[in-house]
Amino acid sequence: MKQIITLNREMKDDYHYNEAIKTLRTNIQFCGSGIRTIMLTSSLPDEGKSDITFAMASSLAQIGKKVVMIDADIRKSVLVSRYQLETEVYGLSQYLSGQKTLEEVLYDTNVENLSMVFAGPYSPNPAELLEEDLFGKMIETLKNEYDYVIIDTPPMANLIDGAIVARQCDGAVMVVESGCISYRLEQRVKSQLDKSGWRVPGGGGHILPRILGVVLNKVSMERSGYYSKYYGRYGKYGKYSKYGKYGKYGKYEKYEKANA
Repeated sequence: MKQIITLNREMKDDYHYNEAIKTLRTNIQFCGSGIRTIMLTSSLPDEGKSDITFAMASSLAQIGKKVVMIDADIRKSVLVSRYQLETEVYGLSQYLSGQKTLEEVLYDTNVENLSMVFAGPYSPNPAELLEEDLFGKMIETLKNEYDYVIIDTPPMANLIDGAIVARQCDGAVMVVESGCISYRLEQRVKSQLDKSGWRVPGGGGHILPRILGVVLNKVSMERSGYYSKYYGRYGKYGKYSKYGKYGKYGKYEKYEKANA
């Protein structure tokens, strides 16, 4: 019997944010029934990746999908403190290092249909742990029990962890903070994901790039007409199944303000 953990954090009471998350949820579903293991990543810390990951996982759970969220940021996880857990929890680093079983690190939560695997204690060698066969076996086991496996990964600008996780996923969503990340940096992260390869459902072990799309986060509603234009693009998120080639990714260049 799984342990039950209470997550002491309320969802954002923001109509536009919640509608955008619902759109993201709907269009993730339109990517196809074979897209069930999805990682969310970013280039740099503090782009809002973990919040978007939890919101998307919770939104899928709210429509009756059985969802497990994995915190794969073994280097610097914020989820335990962010959700004000009142009890000690075991996590991914302890499972991958052989200290705990999967059953001991898998928790049900007070969000109906949502389970969690927390990151666990800091590990000095997270990349090596994620490359262990245990990680792949865990993903396969969870896919047999859940409709969706949603993985929160570390930022990828300077870390290899996300690329390692990508090998076990059906696709990825990149979270980009509006006006803060350079186009060249995003292209570098995108290239890193492409090189890692993805599983093709039913493809006999073949791998192909499959980046599902980009979430433009922290958009200022005070910019005249900007949010409505952004939201209109977001409404076309279903086309992200074609976005894997990033043929139109260059359009994001106009949002970039930072230097590469």
